[in-house]
Amino acid sequence: MKIAQVSPLFESVPPKGYGGTERVVSFLTEELVRQGHEVTLFASGDSTTRARLVATVDQSVRNSAFDQSWLAYHLIQLDQVIGMSDDFDVIHFHTDFLQFPTLRNCGTPHLTTLHGRLDLSYLVPVYQHFRVPPLVSISDSQRTPLPWANWVNTVYHGLPANLYAYNEEPGDYFLFIGRISPEKRVDRAIDIAVQCERPIYIAAKLNKSEEGYFKEVIKPRLRHPLVTYVGEVGETDKRELLEHARALLFPIDWPEPFGLVMIEALSCGTPVIAYANGSVPEIIDDGVTGFVVSDLEEAVRAARRIESISRQDCRSAFERRFTAPCMAANYLDTYQRLLSQ
Repeated sequence: MKIAQVSPLFESVPPKGYGGTERVVSFLTEELVRQGHEVTLFASGDSTTRARLVATVDQSVRNSAFDQSWLAYHLIQLDQVIGMSDDFDVIHFHTDFLQFPTLRNCGTPHLTTLHGRLDLSYLVPVYQHFRVPPLVSISDSQRTPLPWANWVNTVYHGLPANLYAYNEEPGDYFLFIGRISPEKRVDRAIDIAVQCERPIYIAAKLNKSEEGYFKEVIKPRLRHPLVTYVGEVGETDKRELLEHARALLFPIDWPEPFGLVMIEALSCGTPVIAYANGSVPEIIDDGVTGFVVSDLEEAVRAARRIESISRQDCRSAFERRFTAPCMAANYLDTYQRLLSQ
């Protein structure tokens, strides 16, 4: 099958640091290539792939979020995709809704995976107006704000089975990986670890827009001797941290669409303690692969008995539900259904 994968340009594919969407695009692209499909990846020029790469811009545009130049590059990318559309059996967009107006005149079967939160008020008129483009959710809970949209499937993210190593004997620290922002609740993670008297590593990206929140809420907590702030990490350091963590703390305060770091942890055998928001109850099997909690007191109790969770059960759940071949199989099934229509 001839497949186009259209990635955002904010990070390379795969990203050098933080970047969930681009990592998923990379895993899917490489797995489809491995299975023998002819894949074209539309992404930034600093991407690495075995697919054919069509680069709109030489470098990812991470730092252009505040000057709007990112929009210009994405419009160029969209024109490239549509100009080559007859070369593909199916076009798979990962770029939110920017392509919707152009798809009215696109004869090639296409679908859009939505990777972000959908509970923002301005999205309602967009998806009410553009009812036709087929959409894929990354969790059932992600659909909640827009249940009437043109959903054709839910496909959970997947990782290469050998990306992380299973570790039966972890260290004694807790881990937070993600982004420093109010909805990610790094403060809760630190409070859980401190109340349990266990060390915690904070591996988190800090955007300029969140620097005020960081200085006011998070930085004072970093002075505690149990807390180690390591900042944004690359793939090698993240792998090391995840494989040896006693547990991943995921105390979110927003409707998380998926939460890729949860399955990264499970692939290492590392259990997850997460607040019951968004996709969490779909990803974590309470009492089996971690604990799903509702408040700080419950989270602390769960963290104190994390050794009751079998690390082998965590790895087994990952292998059964969240590998790249599983993700690719679900997308291929969706492609075939679009082609048959």
